[in-house]
Amino acid sequence: MTEPDRSTEPDLGAGTPGVAGRDDGALPDPRVSAVVAAVRNHAAADEREELSRSIILTELDRLDRPLDEQAGPTHVTASAIVVGPRGVVLHRHRRLHRWLQPGGHVEPGETPPEAALRECVEETGLPVSHPTDGPTLAHLDVHTAARGHVHLDLRYLLFAPDLPPAPGPDESQEVAWFSWEAAADRADESLAGALLVARRLGEPRGGPGGGGE
Repeated sequence: MTEPDRSTEPDLGAGTPGVAGRDDGALPDPRVSAVVAAVRNHAAADEREELSRSIILTELDRLDRPLDEQAGPTHVTASAIVVGPRGVVLHRHRRLHRWLQPGGHVEPGETPPEAALRECVEETGLPVSHPTDGPTLAHLDVHTAARGHVHLDLRYLLFAPDLPPAPGPDESQEVAWFSWEAAADRADESLAGALLVARRLGEPRGGPGGGGE
């Protein structure tokens, strides 16, 4: 899963967004092209997210393999805002001791929506799914992480049924449903905007209500 240090934002600057792929004769990665299109079409909810959006577009144009964790310290990660009848799911990161959304790195051959789904199943044990009309990019955030990495985090809206979380033995065991109000009080501050957006997106589609902790 991702290991963000949310206390600082990376000073990458915000240049002019480019296009997916490199001008070196190599064919562009269709997964990266799809991410560029999704990020370009995404409306930022606040100034922090707008800065993240600009940085992500710049980095997607600059990097040779932005989805590959091994290609360099700056890379795309995928996470999920999981909503359901009880509210929203968070887990307490074992190293950072902060309540965060599930997520992690993109594995070879995966798309970011697939990575968000896989990571969420691994870390919550819930049978989550994307909206019926397809993956929904709910929020963007850029933050520093362990080992000097910079994560270009794509946060997707996922739905889960009214079941208790059951994380795997190698994952944090502190995973719980929270009401939207409790989540806002408990979660890492970088999640504030994402929670607001996910609540707005999820409820009209038959997603969460109240309840939870």
